[in-house]
Amino acid sequence: MPTRPLLECGSKLRGGFLQGLTDFLKGIGAARFGAMIAVTAALVGFFAFVIMRVTTPQMTTLFTDLSVEDSSGIIKDLERQGVQFELRNEGTIIMVPKDKVTRLRMKLAEGGLPKGGGIGYEVFDKSDALGTTSFVQNINHLRALEGELARTIRAIDRIQAARVHLVLPERPLFAREAPEPSASIVVRVRGSLEAQQIRAIRHLVASAVNGLKPQRVSIVDEAGQLLADGAANDPEQAVGDERRTAFEKRMRKQVEDIVSSVVGSGRARVQLSADFDFNKVTQTSDKFDPEGRVLRSSQTREEQSMTADNNGQVTVNNELPGQQQNSGAPAAKDQSKKTEETNNYEISRTTKTEVTEAGRVNRISVAVLVDGIYAKNDKGELAYTDRTKEQLDRIATLVRSAIGFDQKRGDQVEVVNLRFADAPSTAPIAEPSGFLGALQFTKDDVMYFVELGVMMLLGLVVMFMVIRPLVKRILASDEVAAAISGVLTGPAASEEGAAGAGGQALIPGGAASAIDVATIQGQVHAQSVHRVGELAERNPNETVAIIRQWLTEPTK
Repeated sequence: MPTRPLLECGSKLRGGFLQGLTDFLKGIGAARFGAMIAVTAALVGFFAFVIMRVTTPQMTTLFTDLSVEDSSGIIKDLERQGVQFELRNEGTIIMVPKDKVTRLRMKLAEGGLPKGGGIGYEVFDKSDALGTTSFVQNINHLRALEGELARTIRAIDRIQAARVHLVLPERPLFAREAPEPSASIVVRVRGSLEAQQIRAIRHLVASAVNGLKPQRVSIVDEAGQLLADGAANDPEQAVGDERRTAFEKRMRKQVEDIVSSVVGSGRARVQLSADFDFNKVTQTSDKFDPEGRVLRSSQTREEQSMTADNNGQVTVNNELPGQQQNSGAPAAKDQSKKTEETNNYEISRTTKTEVTEAGRVNRISVAVLVDGIYAKNDKGELAYTDRTKEQLDRIATLVRSAIGFDQKRGDQVEVVNLRFADAPSTAPIAEPSGFLGALQFTKDDVMYFVELGVMMLLGLVVMFMVIRPLVKRILASDEVAAAISGVLTGPAASEEGAAGAGGQALIPGGAASAIDVATIQGQVHAQSVHRVGELAERNPNETVAIIRQWLTEPTK
């Protein structure tokens, strides 16, 4: 069968390899073999650590200051997505790969995470009502109310986190008036809150707590700035101050925008002060027009009387009206007639009632400070030049138009040109583009490259300080063994060569060649002996081990 020779050849090769490996292990000794295994294991572990460290993605912060509930929910979502993460500071900080942090934040925000923690009315879900005292129930109710209000406030735009503290005092016994409740709110915002948003938060909390007034709610931001004072006694005055502040802010921005477009960005400073009248005035006036007469009523009265001579006789017949007098009686002596006319006229009347609401602008004062002109002179230096009066007058005209200037109202506008403390640079710093723009590294990138450099340096140190000396010692041991073997087998070879030379000497004309060969062999033998001696002096332990191995080998 043709396969049998192949099997026999394979078994011989395998047996030869195993025999050679066994001889090699016996030759290096147990101590050197253990040292090699230890060094190999250390090198494998070191390079495995370096590879894992290099291939591990760079981690960055996903969220900080997380509650236990939010941290648990975020970890579940990350495990479901198969995203690598790290927990720090007892789970309050979660680290994720830097290239995935933006996508993960958007994904978690879509699911409503993080919720911001806090305890709401779910505190009553796991409580035992039978074994709970009224004090504990009141505390839980207060905690639940504060948690629900904090959640509602966080739903407002620009508010990242909120914490609510309520003070609900109990009414003392035998007291006619109960103490008023109060509230304090701490918010963390993105940017700044407007006056309407602050007022909305105060009214929201006041409407949710029985007996709480908006004026008793204090609001503070994360920087310690007081946004709303809970000790304000006059709510109308507080609203008026907010209105005046908002008006001044809006007008100041308008003036800054229009002046900066002329003199340049950051080269103008504007201060605006508005005087408001928050008194409400009601005025009523009546106006009469004498030319606008209208006849309202007319009355005419006419009277007529006659007097007759009755000779002094007074009788009933004479006094009766319509009675004929005696024909012999004389005619009447007196007759009178009276006519009276009365006309009533209405005069035109106008009644006017004017109501002036609170918040009138009495006066506006504006102060504008503008910088001069910077230009390079003949020497290439930056020189300062004042603005002309014509330019300042034009700027003042623009400011008057922007604020609605009214001279009768007493408005004032002052535009002054003074040099600022720091001169602006004329040429903007050119940002690198192309290949140089791609080399803009962040602090994290620099630290990552520094870490890679340290790892590579450690790898080179291990290569040159550990692996290279070890390989050198192994190769030196093999060289010593080969040299000693050559020395011991040298005499036999010399004898065989001498025999060959003698054979050749028998040949006519070969004596000179035989002498030359013997001389060369002697020199080679002397050099080999000298070299073996040097190697034995430099490596006495290896030499002794090789001689012991030869002594223990069985004779064939």
